[in-house]
Amino acid sequence: MFVDQARIVVRGGVGGNGCVSFRREKFVPRGGPDGGPGGDGGSVWLVADRSLKALNAFRYVRTYGAERGRHGEGSGRAGRDGDDLIIRVPPGTVVLAGDGATVIADLVHEGDRFLAAKGGQGGRGNSAFATSTHQAPREAEDGTPGEEHELLLELKLIADVGLIGFPNAGKSTLISRISAARPKIADYPFTTLEPHLGMVDLGQFRTFIVADIPGLIEGAHAGHGLGTKFLRHVERTRVLLHLVDISLTSGRDPLHDLEVINRELAAFSPALASKPQVVIATKIDTHPPPERTHSLQARCQEAGVPFRAISAVTGEGLRDLLETVWPIVQQATKSGGEALEPNEEERPFS
Repeated sequence: MFVDQARIVVRGGVGGNGCVSFRREKFVPRGGPDGGPGGDGGSVWLVADRSLKALNAFRYVRTYGAERGRHGEGSGRAGRDGDDLIIRVPPGTVVLAGDGATVIADLVHEGDRFLAAKGGQGGRGNSAFATSTHQAPREAEDGTPGEEHELLLELKLIADVGLIGFPNAGKSTLISRISAARPKIADYPFTTLEPHLGMVDLGQFRTFIVADIPGLIEGAHAGHGLGTKFLRHVERTRVLLHLVDISLTSGRDPLHDLEVINRELAAFSPALASKPQVVIATKIDTHPPPERTHSLQARCQEAGVPFRAISAVTGEGLRDLLETVWPIVQQATKSGGEALEPNEEERPFS
């Protein structure tokens, strides 16, 4: 099972208490207070680790606490600090407050760290309270509690290219032909229930990562079908490959499907709708009427969007498609691949 969302509670360790102690030794007539301070509690850190691919580790364990600090001791001995707790998460993990509305951290790159809960501070021992007028203090401080937070973790896959389209548009078949990914392929809707990543190698050190996003339907931005569960994975991609089924057996209208998916992208995130797109007419091996392809191609030319027709089954058009996508990926990478608050006219199909 691919887990891409988890709610956890993190607690910093409690600080150790300070000690009340007095020096009592032979031949030391003026022994005084010598209680040491308590140790600080450990903190909880989230660290991005590329060896992880999902949030499955949080499926059963929801509460994480760092070690508490040890209490102070006599002879001025300080308590040991509690060990920090390191929680490893996959790169691309977004950390939100418990209400799910506020983004606290975004761990995108390997090694990115976030202090999720700071440990409590150790209390002072009675030796810290000694003064010239208060030479035998009998007070010490208790350690302070560590921070406690409820966090919502969301994983957004990091890929160069995202495959989008209606269920059964041919996304899984395409990624299985152009990479080593092997998603489940069948002739019924929602065959793919979790995203898949694949590495495309064009030779001459030209590679990019493709994400197969489970099928979207009308109303996905409002939670219909698989809803927003997988729409957020497309946000990390730089280029969108929009697959449209033009076969007659699907019983679908290609132009309608194109417009519906683009409306869903815009409703979910205007920045997402402004990403570079390549529209792909799939299943040309079924020999659909030419007007289905031509009408779709004309709409793309009107919007200034690249258009390609392929058959992932026979391999027709695949090489041309990949060579078309490569420079677009390069350009999007140089520009950062992010579109913030785009204008309406910046969207390909506005």
